[in-house]
Amino acid sequence: MALHTWLLYFVAAIGLSLTPGPNSLLVLTHGALHGRRRTLWTVAGGALGFLALIALSMLGIGALLAASSQALFALKLLGGAYLVWLGWQVWRAPPIDVDAAAAAAAPAAGPALLRQGLLTALSNPKALLFYGAFLPQFIDPQRDLWPQFLAMAVTFVAVEVLVEWALAALAGRIRPWLRRAGRRFNRACGGLFVAMGLALPMTR
Repeated sequence: MALHTWLLYFVAAIGLSLTPGPNSLLVLTHGALHGRRRTLWTVAGGALGFLALIALSMLGIGALLAASSQALFALKLLGGAYLVWLGWQVWRAPPIDVDAAAAAAAPAAGPALLRQGLLTALSNPKALLFYGAFLPQFIDPQRDLWPQFLAMAVTFVAVEVLVEWALAALAGRIRPWLRRAGRRFNRACGGLFVAMGLALPMTR
């Protein structure tokens, strides 16, 4: 994976990790309820789930490219269209309600928190589609696929862990801000998805 491609992917991964989603809400809730140390169990469970979904996406992408080297460009266009659609959904979504989730949450032991993080990641079928749309934008078909896949998987999971741990640590301060600016935050994240969906398929 070329350095400039990895840097672009790294920046995109940071932006995507900051977007609202089920695991972000869960980490914010557990951070507010249980503190950042115990929420590391939740973060670890989510990381395992993301890693499994990325691996499944990579297997599908690798099989498609092995069958037809011409498929990458079509996959990029379809993936870009999906990212644009996903951005529109995030733009229109209501602010995430951390307080409601916190009221519904119950105290749990570390392994239970890990299981909740894992199942929250795995139970979102859109995540598999998302990775299938996002990862091909950064693949160089002239290079070995699996080193590229490994670099992308490790980078994304590392970024996700750091961002979610930061959310857990700042949960008490972020909750009032989300209550005030949640819709604007969703629109900023949705705009990021749309921009990537339009720009990345044309990137060489």
